[in-house]
Amino acid sequence: MIEFALPYAPVVRAATLGLLCAAWPAAAQDAADARDYPTRTIRMIVPFPPGGPADTLARIVGHKMSEHWAKSVVIENRAGGNTAIGAALVAKSAPDGYTLLVAMDVTMVMNPLLTSDLPYDARSDFAPVTLLSKSISLVTVRSDGAKTIQDLIARAKANPGKLNMGAGTITSRLGALAFAEAAGIDVTLIPYKGSSDITQGLLTGAVDFALDSVANSLPLIEAGKFRALAKYGEHALPMLPDVPSLAVAAGLAGIQESATWIGLIAPARTPKPIVAKLAREVAGIFAEPAMAARLDQAGLFAQSSTPQELDAFIHSETARWGKLIQSGAADKIRN
Repeated sequence: MIEFALPYAPVVRAATLGLLCAAWPAAAQDAADARDYPTRTIRMIVPFPPGGPADTLARIVGHKMSEHWAKSVVIENRAGGNTAIGAALVAKSAPDGYTLLVAMDVTMVMNPLLTSDLPYDARSDFAPVTLLSKSISLVTVRSDGAKTIQDLIARAKANPGKLNMGAGTITSRLGALAFAEAAGIDVTLIPYKGSSDITQGLLTGAVDFALDSVANSLPLIEAGKFRALAKYGEHALPMLPDVPSLAVAAGLAGIQESATWIGLIAPARTPKPIVAKLAREVAGIFAEPAMAARLDQAGLFAQSSTPQELDAFIHSETARWGKLIQSGAADKIRN
């Protein structure tokens, strides 16, 4: 064994050195490209119609990028397929930083868990850049409903199987089921297609409580039609400072945050220096106090991350919700 190790060692070292030398020009070119980036128009693909949270956030961030870099950032809405159409377009684009995806949790986590024939692979087709926003849900009732979350839980336990809860997005539906399981209550999930349907369901009494976004719920809370019993996370809400977190108000210390989120994604193999430059730019935009306040008031809670942090977050969300789906929740969350 020793006699063979000595002659071969230089060969191994030489081969390793050769690989390193071959990688240096590519790394140097990537760094040079990042220094000059961007040199032309950037396209941000939003896989939703105009006017929604992802579209609004993309336009705000894109406008700031254009100001800082003196290059146009064009927003293209490619809705359809539960975000799959826009995602597939970006997956097949050149990995040069000039075509980016404004993805949501449904794109990167829920679609892969629930759909077998996606036209993209969330793990291998993309390079995470940065988180853009997290929007936690509120647990809401009509103004004549339960006064506190503990009151709601008590009513549900006194009337097993008789209370209905409404939720729209897949993440919200799973969050509703996770709350019911943690609280030990037997309630029926009513899956809605969107926030307007949830609003009508709560107003008409079709559901007894709902999980919905701050942006949709806030006007109805301020109008005295809805009451927020809890927020499904620890994020501070300046517009609703007295609303407690669900974990604290319900005494459910182990319950995790349920949030819909938006992130910036590049095609796989986009040079790491360009990905890092994009992430730093977004962090700088969100560091501006006026920008953070503007987004908070719109219910779009700005939150940036490193590429590595977003990648780890996608992994953890996939594992977390995948476990719940495998437990039998998949049939309950479908329309």
